[in-house]
Amino acid sequence: MTAPAKAPRLYVDVALAPGAAVPLDRGQTNYLGNVLRLQAGDPVLVFNGRDGEWLAAIEPVGRKALLLVVQSQTRPQSAHGTIHYLFAPLKQARLDYVVQKAVEMGAAVITPVLTRRTQVTRLNRDRLQANMIEAAEQCGILAVPRLAPEARLAAALDALPPGWLLVFCDEEAPEADPIAALRAAGAPPGVAVLIGPEGGFDEDERRLLLARTDVLRLSLGPRILRADTAAVAALALVQGVLGDWR
Repeated sequence: MTAPAKAPRLYVDVALAPGAAVPLDRGQTNYLGNVLRLQAGDPVLVFNGRDGEWLAAIEPVGRKALLLVVQSQTRPQSAHGTIHYLFAPLKQARLDYVVQKAVEMGAAVITPVLTRRTQVTRLNRDRLQANMIEAAEQCGILAVPRLAPEARLAAALDALPPGWLLVFCDEEAPEADPIAALRAAGAPPGVAVLIGPEGGFDEDERRLLLARTDVLRLSLGPRILRADTAAVAALALVQGVLGDWR
């Protein structure tokens, strides 16, 4: 079934099938009933990251509550991506931005990495998760990435699957053309994109990164980019050459 052009999308953590009743929390009820002013029978698209996207209809429950009744599937579940995004957390507004953009750019796993120069070491995981869900809802994405626990750099690198290519941005990269560098990497089973802190990696961390055999130093051109800008640029390059933009 074709989805209604302007139907809102909601992420719900319940199984989806024809006739299923989907309860809504207070925030979702307020959004649909008071912000959008939807009425009984109005369409809403729902997804849970497992069962694809479904068309549902609003059904009032009592005076203030709402639930959704699932009707039919509009899109089957797509395969999860293979890009793992690792980043040194930034201050709040820019932290929200990079997490949202990572979701939009197709990251399957998002890992906060604590480095020597990381600006923020205490994270509000509920806020990060809410930003990820909102980005997926707004961009038509069928799966919310997994938010991994924050980890020190060495531990985060050790947790990467065997054979995965680790890409990190480095103004001293020997290949100035990032597209050529990525093409030379072949076809790895997965890619991890690492974005460091504003002050860059310290020398011990650089030695740790460069000691890996499956690492690619990626140049992002002649200008120094802020960490949030570098994240979008690097993810776009990786998706364009090795990811699902091909």
